[in-house]
Formats: sequence, structure tokens, C-alpha cells
Amino acid sequence: MNKERLINSFIEMLKIHSPSKKEGEFAKHMVNSLESLGADIYLDEGYLQYGGDSPSIIAKIPGDIEGEGVTLAAHMDVIEPNLNVEPIIEGNIIKTNGTTTLGGDDKGGIASILEVIRTIKEEKISHKDIYVVLTPCEEIGMLGAKYFDWDKVPKYMMPAKNMIVVDNSGDAGIIAHSAPSKYDFEIRFKGRNAHAGIEPEKGINAIAMAAHTLTHMNTGRIDDLTTSNVSTIDSKFPSNVVPDICTMTGEVRSHSEEKILEILESYKNICDKTVEKFGGSYEINYKCDYPVLKPKDDLKFAKEFVRVYEEMGVDSELKVIGGGSDSNIFAEQGFNSIIIGVGMNKVHTVDEYLEIDELFKTTEAIIRYIKKDE
Repeated sequence: MNKERLINSFIEMLKIHSPSKKEGEFAKHMVNSLESLGADIYLDEGYLQYGGDSPSIIAKIPGDIEGEGVTLAAHMDVIEPNLNVEPIIEGNIIKTNGTTTLGGDDKGGIASILEVIRTIKEEKISHKDIYVVLTPCEEIGMLGAKYFDWDKVPKYMMPAKNMIVVDNSGDAGIIAHSAPSKYDFEIRFKGRNAHAGIEPEKGINAIAMAAHTLTHMNTGRIDDLTTSNVSTIDSKFPSNVVPDICTMTGEVRSHSEEKILEILESYKNICDKTVEKFGGSYEINYKCDYPVLKPKDDLKFAKEFVRVYEEMGVDSELKVIGGGSDSNIFAEQGFNSIIIGVGMNKVHTVDEYLEIDELFKTTEAIIRYIKKDE
């Protein structure tokens, strides 16, 4: 592994602006880089359905050993503000000047993946097939993964089911294997208009209906694996009108879809009681944003990676996380994912930074895993 090359590659990628829906230039850079390493390329055109400019990329590095191999995955979009990022190296840290995000989420992961392949090629390491999956628009609802048309992928390009997603915050050694499903909900309250100064008693205040409902809803931390949040209450009327429409939106997350539906049903029951008290009516709608991520092999794959870290002397931890990622979407296609970190910290802020030593450790760990998987 060439540490200087890894850092230089990472810095080069940071300077290519790739916000969600505008990853096209960066995707071309990645296709060129992967083709130069002998990869076969397949481009998915799901972006045409949601107004992006970048395909999802599958790259295949054919192996010289029989077996399914492994898939390495990451996403190409970054969180704004990220235009004209100025990476600064201070000792073990790569950061910015404080006016932009760094983009280590997830270009740190992509830099690691590229260095893995370069090292394997350079050192002529025997291996099974290696697949790389790079998606756009992960940061705005995993759109690249959601709109991926797997039915069109040629059979010989279908990635291996064991997938290492290099997109976790924190140090090397943290291995996430489970993540919750998320449902988004909307409740629309319908009251009755009236003049607020002349005859307010003839009105039914929809904001009051929403407020009464919210005070009785179980939100926040519900249990160890379940959360709920109300994020907006929207109603726009002049002060002299009793508002007759108010919309509340939010989300429920849990590692049990049954639990999510149970909570949403409790919200419906609370709304029924609100209508009994105030009059008016309501409508509740909800949909699954992404499914649960759970290991499909009783943690066998995750524990194999734990052993790799431990052999390196790196403390390792199997972890259940509360956020979603492309892994949740890929799980529906049968992929068995673990999510590992490369030392990215304070992501999604202008204080974001990446620890170089952690980036090296994870890159080495992936190389060691591929060597062992013979």
C-alpha cells in the first residue's frame, strides 16, 4: 500500500465538486480511474428518473480464484457547502479552512477502495472477483440505490452478495451490521374557518388540533431500537382567521417494522380522539423510506472482518446504528452488508475532518480480508 498515493488520490477527489444530483464530473473521473485498473464497467441510468446527472457505477476486477468474491461500495455525492474546498493537512488530520465541508463522507471511502485495487494489482495478489458499486444521491434519500434497475445488470456484472460499505463515521474497527427502517408520515388536520375577532367560536382551529395531538404522541427515544420525530407543523393563515388546515410531518425509525406500524397506529388512535374533542377531521399517510438492514448470515461476515482488525492490533466493535444508508436499500436485493469507517468525523458540517491513520488502517484491513478470502 502506497500511503502517499492514497492521500494524493483523496485530495484530488475532494477538489472535484460532486453535490447530490451533480456528480457527473466525478463519476467520469471514477470510470476513468477504474478502467485504467482493468475494470469492466456497467453504468445504471436510474438518475434519468429523478433528475440527476450521474449513473451508478458497477466495476468488476476479475479475479484468478474461483468463488463469489466481495463487493466494495461507497457513494459519490457530498454535503454542501463544498464548492472550492481547500483541504489542509495538519499532522494526522485532513480538514478544511472552516468554510466548507471536507467531502471525506464519502470520498474517504472511495479513496480507500481505489488504493485497495491499486495495491492488489501492483503486488499481483491473487483474489476472487472484486466488485465496486458507487452511487449518486445517497445523501438525499439514497436515490441512486433506490432507482437502480438490477434487472438490467448483465449476469457477469452482478456484484457479490457480501458487501463492504466504506461509509461509516468514526475510527477504523467499527463495524456496523444492522440499521433501522424509516417510515415518513404526514397528518393533515381539517378544521373550520371563522373570523378570529368576530366569531372565533364558530371555527375549529386546525393548529390547536395538531398541538393537542402532538402532546399525546410518543416521540423521541421510544426504546433502544426505536425513535420518532415530528419535524414540521405547517399552517399559513392571517391572524384574523381561525386556520382550518394544518399539516404535521415526521418520521419513525425502528429495527422492527412491526414496531413502526404499531406506533403509527397509535398516532391514528390519538388523532381519532382529537377529532372527538375538537370536531373536524384528519388524514394520515405514511410510507417506507427504506427497509431494515440486518445480517443475513448470523454475523459470520462481520465477525470475519473483526478478526482481520484484531490481527492488525486494531480494537474492533460490532455495532447497531440508528441511521440509514445505501446498505438498507441493497438489503432488499439480497446483499449482506457491513459498514466500516475510515476516520471521518463531524460529517455534514464545516468542521468535518478525516484521520489519516484510520484511513490507512481500514484500507489495509480490506486488503488483508481479500487476501484471506481465498
